[in-house]
Amino acid sequence: MNVDENSDNKSLLDGQNGDQSGQTALSAIFPLPPMRYIKLYTDTNVRNKCTPPPPKPFSNNGQFLMFGQSISIDDTIIRTLESQGLRRLYPREYDHKRELKKINSSILVNFLDLLDVLIRCPDTAKREDKCTDLQMLFITMHHLINELRPHQARESIRVSLQIQKNQRADTTKRLTKQITRVHDLLTNMTNSIPDIDISPDINEFN
Repeated sequence: MNVDENSDNKSLLDGQNGDQSGQTALSAIFPLPPMRYIKLYTDTNVRNKCTPPPPKPFSNNGQFLMFGQSISIDDTIIRTLESQGLRRLYPREYDHKRELKKINSSILVNFLDLLDVLIRCPDTAKREDKCTDLQMLFITMHHLINELRPHQARESIRVSLQIQKNQRADTTKRLTKQITRVHDLLTNMTNSIPDIDISPDINEFN
Protein backbone atom coordinates (compact mmCIF):
# COMPACT_ATOMS: atom_id res chain seq x y z
CA MET A 1 0.00 0.00 0.00
CA ASN A 2 1.36 3.44 -0.87
CA VAL A 3 1.65 6.54 1.31
CA ASP A 4 -1.39 8.24 -0.23
CA GLU A 5 -3.66 5.33 0.67
CA ASN A 6 -2.31 5.28 4.23
CA SER A 7 -2.86 9.00 4.63
CA ASP A 8 -6.34 8.73 3.11
CA ASN A 9 -7.25 5.89 5.48
CA LYS A 10 -5.83 7.80 8.44
CA SER A 11 -7.85 10.90 7.58
CA LEU A 12 -10.96 8.78 7.15
CA LEU A 13 -10.36 7.17 10.54
CA ASP A 14 -9.84 10.55 12.13
CA GLY A 15 -13.16 11.65 10.70
CA GLN A 16 -14.87 8.52 11.99
CA ASN A 17 -13.39 8.68 15.47
CA GLY A 18 -14.17 12.39 15.70
CA ASP A 19 -13.21 14.82 18.41
CA GLN A 20 -13.84 13.69 21.98
CA SER A 21 -14.56 17.25 23.16
CA GLY A 22 -18.34 16.89 22.84
CA GLN A 23 -18.79 17.99 19.26
CA THR A 24 -21.86 16.69 17.38
CA ALA A 25 -21.00 13.50 15.49
CA LEU A 26 -22.27 12.99 11.96
CA SER A 27 -23.78 9.63 11.01
CA ALA A 28 -24.81 8.33 7.61
CA ILE A 29 -28.21 6.75 7.03
CA PHE A 30 -26.68 3.87 5.08
CA PRO A 31 -23.38 2.14 5.95
CA LEU A 32 -20.32 2.28 3.77
CA PRO A 33 -19.83 -0.48 1.21
CA PRO A 34 -18.15 -3.55 2.71
CA MET A 35 -15.02 -3.28 0.54
CA ARG A 36 -14.51 0.31 1.69
CA TYR A 37 -14.57 -0.97 5.26
CA ILE A 38 -12.33 -3.98 4.59
CA LYS A 39 -9.63 -1.87 2.94
CA LEU A 40 -9.13 -0.05 6.24
CA TYR A 41 -7.79 -3.25 7.82
CA THR A 42 -4.50 -3.43 5.97
CA ASP A 43 -1.36 -4.89 7.52
CA THR A 44 0.07 -1.40 7.88
CA ASN A 45 -3.02 -0.04 9.63
CA VAL A 46 -3.21 -3.03 11.95
CA ARG A 47 0.49 -2.69 12.77
CA ASN A 48 0.08 1.05 13.43
CA LYS A 49 -3.15 0.44 15.42
CA CYS A 50 -5.12 2.90 13.31
CA THR A 51 -7.98 0.59 12.34
CA PRO A 52 -11.60 1.54 13.12
CA PRO A 53 -12.74 0.67 16.64
CA PRO A 54 -15.12 -2.28 17.10
CA PRO A 55 -18.85 -1.53 17.19
CA LYS A 56 -20.23 -0.41 20.53
CA PRO A 57 -22.44 -2.83 22.49
CA PHE A 58 -26.14 -2.22 22.81
CA SER A 59 -27.20 0.36 25.32
CA ASN A 60 -29.20 -0.49 28.42
CA ASN A 61 -32.52 0.14 26.68
CA GLY A 62 -31.62 -2.37 23.95
CA GLN A 63 -32.19 -0.02 21.01
CA PHE A 64 -30.02 0.72 18.00
CA LEU A 65 -30.26 2.55 14.70
CA MET A 66 -30.46 0.62 11.42
CA PHE A 67 -31.01 2.42 8.10
CA GLY A 68 -32.11 5.49 10.03
CA GLN A 69 -34.79 3.69 12.05
CA SER A 70 -34.74 2.90 15.77
CA ILE A 71 -34.85 -0.87 16.35
CA SER A 72 -35.31 -2.63 19.69
CA ILE A 73 -33.80 -6.05 20.32
CA ASP A 74 -37.10 -7.12 21.93
CA ASP A 75 -39.10 -6.40 18.77
CA THR A 76 -40.51 -9.31 16.84
CA ILE A 77 -38.85 -10.06 13.52
CA ILE A 78 -42.07 -9.46 11.58
CA ARG A 79 -44.26 -6.87 13.24
CA THR A 80 -48.01 -6.92 12.72
CA LEU A 81 -49.69 -4.21 10.72
CA GLU A 82 -51.66 -3.12 13.76
CA SER A 83 -48.48 -2.54 15.79
CA GLN A 84 -47.28 -0.24 13.00
CA GLY A 85 -50.51 1.76 13.02
CA LEU A 86 -51.73 0.30 9.72
CA ARG A 87 -55.10 -1.21 8.84
CA ARG A 88 -55.39 -4.90 8.12
CA LEU A 89 -56.99 -5.67 4.75
CA TYR A 90 -57.32 -9.42 5.22
CA PRO A 91 -58.96 -11.66 7.88
CA ARG A 92 -57.23 -13.25 10.85
CA GLU A 93 -57.34 -16.69 9.28
CA TYR A 94 -56.12 -16.48 5.72
CA ASP A 95 -54.21 -18.22 2.96
CA HIS A 96 -51.18 -16.31 1.73
CA LYS A 97 -51.55 -17.42 -1.87
CA ARG A 98 -55.22 -16.46 -2.08
CA GLU A 99 -54.75 -13.09 -0.36
CA LEU A 100 -51.78 -12.17 -2.52
CA LYS A 101 -53.81 -12.91 -5.65
CA LYS A 102 -56.69 -10.77 -4.35
CA ILE A 103 -54.38 -7.89 -3.49
CA ASN A 104 -52.68 -8.13 -6.88
CA SER A 105 -56.08 -7.88 -8.60
CA SER A 106 -57.04 -4.95 -6.36
CA ILE A 107 -53.83 -3.14 -7.28
CA LEU A 108 -54.56 -3.52 -10.99
CA VAL A 109 -58.15 -2.31 -10.56
CA ASN A 110 -57.13 0.67 -8.44
CA PHE A 111 -54.38 1.58 -10.90
CA LEU A 112 -56.89 1.62 -13.75
CA ASP A 113 -59.23 3.72 -11.61
CA LEU A 114 -56.37 6.13 -10.91
CA LEU A 115 -55.68 6.47 -14.64
CA ASP A 116 -59.36 7.20 -15.23
CA VAL A 117 -59.32 9.85 -12.49
CA LEU A 118 -56.20 11.46 -13.94
CA ILE A 119 -57.85 11.64 -17.35
CA ARG A 120 -61.28 12.91 -16.27
CA CYS A 121 -60.69 15.01 -13.15
CA PRO A 122 -57.07 15.09 -12.00
CA ASP A 123 -57.60 17.96 -9.55
CA THR A 124 -60.17 16.21 -7.37
CA ALA A 125 -59.60 14.49 -4.03
CA LYS A 126 -60.22 11.11 -5.64
CA ARG A 127 -56.68 11.18 -6.99
CA GLU A 128 -55.19 11.34 -3.49
CA ASP A 129 -57.64 8.68 -2.27
CA LYS A 130 -56.59 6.29 -5.03
CA CYS A 131 -52.90 6.91 -4.33
CA THR A 132 -53.51 6.21 -0.65
CA ASP A 133 -55.39 3.00 -1.49
CA LEU A 134 -52.56 1.85 -3.76
CA GLN A 135 -49.98 2.63 -1.10
CA MET A 136 -51.92 0.60 1.48
CA LEU A 137 -52.29 -2.32 -0.93
CA PHE A 138 -48.56 -2.37 -1.68
CA ILE A 139 -47.71 -2.21 2.03
CA THR A 140 -50.07 -5.10 2.72
CA MET A 141 -48.60 -7.17 -0.13
CA HIS A 142 -45.08 -6.46 1.10
CA HIS A 143 -46.10 -7.51 4.63
CA LEU A 144 -47.60 -10.80 3.40
CA ILE A 145 -44.45 -11.54 1.42
CA ASN A 146 -42.31 -10.83 4.49
CA GLU A 147 -44.40 -13.31 6.48
CA LEU A 148 -43.21 -15.99 4.04
CA ARG A 149 -39.52 -15.22 4.73
CA PRO A 150 -39.19 -17.80 7.56
CA HIS A 151 -40.66 -20.45 5.26
CA GLN A 152 -38.26 -19.36 2.52
CA ALA A 153 -35.33 -19.61 4.95
CA ARG A 154 -36.35 -23.11 6.03
CA GLU A 155 -36.75 -24.23 2.42
CA SER A 156 -33.37 -22.74 1.50
CA ILE A 157 -31.72 -24.67 4.34
CA ARG A 158 -33.58 -27.84 3.36
CA VAL A 159 -32.48 -27.54 -0.28
CA SER A 160 -28.90 -26.79 0.75
CA LEU A 161 -28.81 -29.82 3.06
CA GLN A 162 -30.37 -31.98 0.34
CA ILE A 163 -27.66 -30.89 -2.11
CA GLN A 164 -24.96 -31.69 0.45
CA LYS A 165 -26.57 -35.08 1.10
CA ASN A 166 -26.65 -35.88 -2.62
CA GLN A 167 -23.03 -34.81 -3.03
CA ARG A 168 -21.91 -36.98 -0.13
CA ALA A 169 -23.96 -39.92 -1.41
CA ASP A 170 -22.41 -39.52 -4.88
CA THR A 171 -18.92 -39.27 -3.39
CA THR A 172 -19.53 -42.35 -1.24
CA LYS A 173 -20.86 -44.25 -4.25
CA ARG A 174 -17.84 -43.37 -6.41
CA LEU A 175 -15.46 -44.21 -3.54
CA THR A 176 -17.14 -47.58 -2.99
CA LYS A 177 -16.95 -48.29 -6.71
CA GLN A 178 -13.26 -47.42 -6.76
CA ILE A 179 -12.57 -49.62 -3.72
CA THR A 180 -14.35 -52.51 -5.46
CA ARG A 181 -12.24 -52.01 -8.58
CA VAL A 182 -9.02 -51.98 -6.55
CA HIS A 183 -10.11 -55.09 -4.66
CA ASP A 184 -10.90 -56.91 -7.91
CA LEU A 185 -7.59 -55.80 -9.39
CA LEU A 186 -5.66 -57.13 -6.40
CA THR A 187 -7.61 -60.39 -6.52
CA ASN A 188 -6.86 -60.86 -10.22
CA MET A 189 -3.20 -60.08 -9.72
CA THR A 190 -3.01 -62.55 -6.84
CA ASN A 191 -4.71 -65.26 -8.89
CA SER A 192 -2.40 -64.61 -11.85
CA ILE A 193 0.72 -65.46 -9.85
CA PRO A 194 1.76 -68.99 -10.92
CA ASP A 195 2.26 -71.70 -8.33
CA ILE A 196 5.95 -72.66 -8.31
CA ASP A 197 7.19 -75.76 -6.59
CA ILE A 198 10.24 -74.70 -4.60
CA SER A 199 10.78 -77.99 -2.75
CA PRO A 200 13.73 -79.10 -5.02
CA ASP A 201 15.48 -75.80 -4.31
CA ILE A 202 14.97 -76.28 -0.62
CA ASN A 203 16.36 -79.81 -0.71
CA GLU A 204 19.36 -78.63 -2.68
CA PHE A 205 20.00 -75.91 -0.19
CA ASN A 206 19.84 -78.36 2.64
